[in-house]
Amino acid sequence: MKKVLIILLSILIVGGCSNKVKDELQTIIDENNYIIVDVRTQEEYDEGHIKDSLNIPYDTINESTELDKSKTILVYCKSGKRSSIAKSNLETLGYKVYDLGAYDKIDKFEKEK
Repeated sequence: MKKVLIILLSILIVGGCSNKVKDELQTIIDENNYIIVDVRTQEEYDEGHIKDSLNIPYDTINESTELDKSKTILVYCKSGKRSSIAKSNLETLGYKVYDLGAYDKIDKFEKEK
């Protein structure tokens, strides 16, 4: 899992995140204070996903979504569109969220099938 986190941080740094975002994300990683959520369909998730991620399709995120609000939520999908929508919805519900974007572009993460 530590390898995944180091790669995540590297991707975000290369992707042009602000220093504030990098610092915040590093703190989250150091404190192991996050949940990774795959917001694709169950079928897409079953074809492959980031290890230890939860599958909550973006169109099912609503008031009944129960995630630990003390943790930061890291979301991803196939292209980045659904994860962007999920990020917005989760923020509206009171979560702190980072959008990792497209699953295929985060290929250095440990994945499972």
